[in-house]
Amino acid sequence: MTGKSDTEPSGDLCIRTLAMPADTNANGDIFGGWLLSQMDVGGGVFASKVAKSRTVTVAIDAMNFRKAVYVGDLVSVYATLVRVGRTSMTVHLEAWALRRRELQPILVTDGNFTYVSIDDNGHPQVIQRNDPPIAT
Repeated sequence: MTGKSDTEPSGDLCIRTLAMPADTNANGDIFGGWLLSQMDVGGGVFASKVAKSRTVTVAIDAMNFRKAVYVGDLVSVYATLVRVGRTSMTVHLEAWALRRRELQPILVTDGNFTYVSIDDNGHPQVIQRNDPPIAT
């Protein structure tokens, strides 16, 4: 599943950061693990807001690394709620990069992350929702 299109971000902006030289792999490109961690941070912020509690990542599905990210790119992560269950939720995350001297961001990575709401003891807890769950 992707957002509305590959030409503009969809969902809630969760995090925005600058790709730095310390985040590169041996080829000089931004390391995929760094990008994945940025997506997880953004998704965690979004999931905690939805659950109104702490959340933990339990699964990452359907990751698509579409384009490389380079030093100096401004990376933004957007989240869309896909599904809410009893204790877990699935969030579709998109990472968009705005390259230097460019006007339009490009979709670089997207995927579905599953988060579980937890209590203060780290045990799963029911997600309290006022609106109906979103079905896929």
